[in-house]
Amino acid sequence: MQKLKFEPAFKDEPRKNPIKIDEKNLKNGLLGLVVALVEIIQETLKRQAIKRMENGRLTEEEIERLGLALMELEQSLEKIKKENHLEEIVNPIRSQLDSIVDETINKFMAVTVQQE
Repeated sequence: MQKLKFEPAFKDEPRKNPIKIDEKNLKNGLLGLVVALVEIIQETLKRQAIKRMENGRLTEEEIERLGLALMELEQSLEKIKKENHLEEIVNPIRSQLDSIVDETINKFMAVTVQQE
């Protein structure tokens, strides 16, 4: 039986801390990170819902339910951000996460092009 060996995709690169969280206020920093991640998931869900609607794979009732659920999620996130004063924390975290994703995609694309 062959053993699986897990290695980082880019092991030659030094580790860096790409997401900056305010260490003085760790609770808000962590909550800001969670909210940013949920916002990203919410955007992905919206895109998937639009694709399914455009492809005719959802009934009118499913579209209505999905729309309401996404709207409630968005309102809940906005309420959490407002109640915890996270508006100024979430945006920079989102920007940093977007940069990480962009870098990762570019690295994988470069590896794919080299392999071809």
